Amino acid sequence: MNLRLDEASRRATWPGYAAAVWGFLFAVPSFYWALGGTAGVESTISPQLVELARQQDSGMLAVLWVTGALKVVGGLLGLALVRRRPWGHGMNCLLQLMAWGAGVLLAWHGAQFIVQGLLVQAGLVEIPSESLPILRWYTYLWGPWFVAGGIAFVLAARAHLRTVPDHRHPRIAGVVGGLGALALSAVALMTGIG
Repeated sequence: MNLRLDEASRRATWPGYAAAVWGFLFAVPSFYWALGGTAGVESTISPQLVELARQQDSGMLAVLWVTGALKVVGGLLGLALVRRRPWGHGMNCLLQLMAWGAGVLLAWHGAQFIVQGLLVQAGLVEIPSESLPILRWYTYLWGPWFVAGGIAFVLAARAHLRTVPDHRHPRIAGVVGGLGALALSAVALMTGIG
């Protein structure tokens, strides 16, 4: 019987570990580019960002360092969701808020890349010609990568919630995180930022 519980417990932790690996791996390019590396820049990100990276623009460098740090925080969040000893009530709420927020935001953002790429390839949407060479990267690499990270965080949040004795407040925090991420995405989309 104990062996079954241990096996079930291990299976329940894989999404948290997957989210952690996703966050840590995704931080590597940000830090690499912030340190001046250029491999992969030209073929995988927009030409405007490539030029800023080449010029070592201070604003661009700050964005790269901040996004790299946020990705590391995402990795730490994944690890926090698989902790075997129970967290306090407030921390469980915060973990659910952050995990659902990150999961929904990442999945939505990735889905936008995929849908836009497929619409362009189908001839239903036009984009500037200088963006066409990197379209495949956004459609088939970055989009699915963001969606996979989003799914990992949502699954990790669900697995974590099953370990929490009182589900009510953490569940509400998760809903707030997910809806907040959707609202943020909608505002970014309407303002042309995202």
